[in-house]
Amino acid sequence: MQTGRVVGFDERRGWGTVRGGDGVELFFHCTAVADGSRTIPVGVPVHYQVVAGHLGRWEATDLRPAQTPPAGAESRSTTTRSSGPPVRSTPPPR
Repeated sequence: MQTGRVVGFDERRGWGTVRGGDGVELFFHCTAVADGSRTIPVGVPVHYQVVAGHLGRWEATDLRPAQTPPAGAESRSTTTRSSGPPVRSTPPPR
């Protein structure tokens, strides 16, 4: 999974671009948004995968907001108090 930010999205056309941490911008189609909403706000940090596209260029797919853990990510959350609603904390990455 790569991490980046949505830098453009045209709802009428159904496509946009995401810029990765390395500065490379990749095209994505609205069907690549993982939650099925077919839309994603500009400026949102995202996790995504890079795949070979239909036109012979690299594209972003499986876009997920960065607040949501990427698919297959191991959750290490722990409950930090015993009364009231649970509060989750996640240890820092290794």
